[in-house]
Amino acid sequence: MAEDTMDQIWRAVAAERASLVELLEPLSEADWDHPSLCAGWRVRDIVAHVVLSARVRIGWILINVIRARGNLDRAIRDTAVRHADRVTTQQLLDELRDSIDARVTAIGTTPVDRLMDLLVHGQDIAVPLGINREMPIAAARSAIHRIWTMGAPFHARKKFTGYRLVASDTDWAAGDGSVITGPVAALLLIATGRQQAWDQLTGAGAALFAQRDQR
Repeated sequence: MAEDTMDQIWRAVAAERASLVELLEPLSEADWDHPSLCAGWRVRDIVAHVVLSARVRIGWILINVIRARGNLDRAIRDTAVRHADRVTTQQLLDELRDSIDARVTAIGTTPVDRLMDLLVHGQDIAVPLGINREMPIAAARSAIHRIWTMGAPFHARKKFTGYRLVASDTDWAAGDGSVITGPVAALLLIATGRQQAWDQLTGAGAALFAQRDQR
């Protein structure tokens, strides 16, 4: 998908939003209030973030960054939590459904960023609820290519200096050094800081990286 057209990427974004609606529809209120993989974020906060990312405007961004005293990460979280607390679960679900075909990107981002966001946040919701959510391989390959080349906020190349990440289910690899191998979806998750995917990865580099983190 890395070589696909913008239209193809946006269609992949729409597919992820639609499948996320299907995942969320049968959840209980307790599930919506369950902690996600993101520390301090409930499932409903993640959904609110996904909804808001489909309709951002520069003025809205600036106002909320100012409210967060210039901290962009705090602004993103705070605006999501405020929105999640302001509307009902059904309203959030309806807003997500209405956003399925939206083609909006915040300044400085790309359609692939929207796709990456949905792929990763879908796992942030599903994993702690014990739900198996398959990540499309082509979409995950496009997303990890973007993560590897974009720098902030994940700085994947710096984080994995001395390691080579190799996908076992598609033709993607990056970096030099001790090999960490596994499904591209798992590589995407560790590249974005989700530790829960490490049990899907093997190779000499996986063991070395774990030892480094324990020091």
